[in-house]
Amino acid sequence: MIYQLEGHGLQHAVEEILLHLIPAEIPAQTQSIPEAADFCISRLRQTGDMIQAEAEVQFHGVLRKAVRTAPVAGLDARGEKRVATEIVKLSIFDAIVPGLPEPPEWGSLTGVRPAKLARGLMSRGKSRGQAAQYFREQYQVSAARTALAMRAAAYAQAALEELPTDEVSLYIGIPFCPSRCAYCSFVSHSIEKSAALIPAYLDALCRELEQTGALLKENGLKLSSIYIGGGTPTTLSASQLARLMEQTAKVFDLSRLREYTVEAGRPDTITAEKLVTIHAGGADRISINPQSMNDAVLARIGRRHSAADVLSAYALARDAGFPIINMDTIAGLAGDTPESFAHTIDTLIDLAPENITVHTLAIKRGANLSDKVANMQQRDSVKIMLDASAKALGQAGYGPYYLYRQKFTAGGFENVGWCKPDTESLYNIVMMEEIQTIISAGAGGVSKRVDRQTGKITRVTNPKYPKEYIEAGSRIDMAKRRLIAEK
Repeated sequence: MIYQLEGHGLQHAVEEILLHLIPAEIPAQTQSIPEAADFCISRLRQTGDMIQAEAEVQFHGVLRKAVRTAPVAGLDARGEKRVATEIVKLSIFDAIVPGLPEPPEWGSLTGVRPAKLARGLMSRGKSRGQAAQYFREQYQVSAARTALAMRAAAYAQAALEELPTDEVSLYIGIPFCPSRCAYCSFVSHSIEKSAALIPAYLDALCRELEQTGALLKENGLKLSSIYIGGGTPTTLSASQLARLMEQTAKVFDLSRLREYTVEAGRPDTITAEKLVTIHAGGADRISINPQSMNDAVLARIGRRHSAADVLSAYALARDAGFPIINMDTIAGLAGDTPESFAHTIDTLIDLAPENITVHTLAIKRGANLSDKVANMQQRDSVKIMLDASAKALGQAGYGPYYLYRQKFTAGGFENVGWCKPDTESLYNIVMMEEIQTIISAGAGGVSKRVDRQTGKITRVTNPKYPKEYIEAGSRIDMAKRRLIAEK
């Protein structure tokens, strides 16, 4: 849809809400509106201590207008921008939604972290009930999605209150996989093409870990949690995994470590030897990610394993002694149906892992528009999958503890981590809710320094690809030192 801005420059906010509501059309700013075209004009004006956003929208040939107002007295520039952004989005939402078959489940919310927004409302004086009511009335979020956000906000707040300020978490990235899955948008390399890079990559990673461990010790920082992710970390051999974990234990202060996760991911990379090595290295949580328990769906998305292989990998992990196992699924995969997805969820519940994560398929950023439209049109099917899985998981004793959203997810839905009581992943909470500094090592790793007093977040990103990472030398350490020293 084409759009114009009058009285403000909130281009990103306007494009975000238009894409959220009308995913079949890529928003484009214009200086002139052709006759008979659908369009959106967003206006913003301030009178005294009030600001007013007006949206004039022609959609499917029908012209509608909507107005939202809000007070800004006493707000600083950051607060004024936050309020202006909110009412600009809401005015456009009000003007477009009457022309849609039904409103989005997440209402006018377009952000990645709805639970963080809920915590923000509570930090500004609202009770949990008032924050939930605000979600329903102000943002038009459905009752089910409001409940998810409030549950995740409660877990995040509890974690925040328990975490000392002299602790950080560590992410270690292994950007290699046995083969590339059809849906993958992560920076990962198939070992069919990149196996020769692994030894040099591991050398560089161990050097970075040594430098990072020294940096944290110099600043009196200890680790709360460790997450080794990817890619697929178990693409490494057992001896390579042992070297990585021995180096981690050697160079970091683990005296307060609460959680240590290794993402095994692909069942076709899991062996008894690797699992024993990982457990001996100190990990107490592992993730085995079937994505589907339907062999036809697995073949279609390029996974080189069967549902039976998942069951075998799970049994090996239990035999190795892991007290907490997570298993990932994806709703909306090609060829999956509500019935076959329900079979996946029921099978995993029968296995009884401590955590089950239900993702919604997110299409690759570089996908063409027709693919994005088709993905969004799965709304009804994916809603059935997610709602049925939530009901089954709740009845089996699991509760939602963290959630996040991505652009171009099927139907505009969410990813939710479910856990049995007292088995929630601390790393997932602090990473997604941005309540603790996370230091990352490895190609593409993003270190985020969180100022818990101001909420300011500063980021440093490692070189994206393994070859560039290997050649980066001391630049990574220097960037991290600037990050930690920042005031």
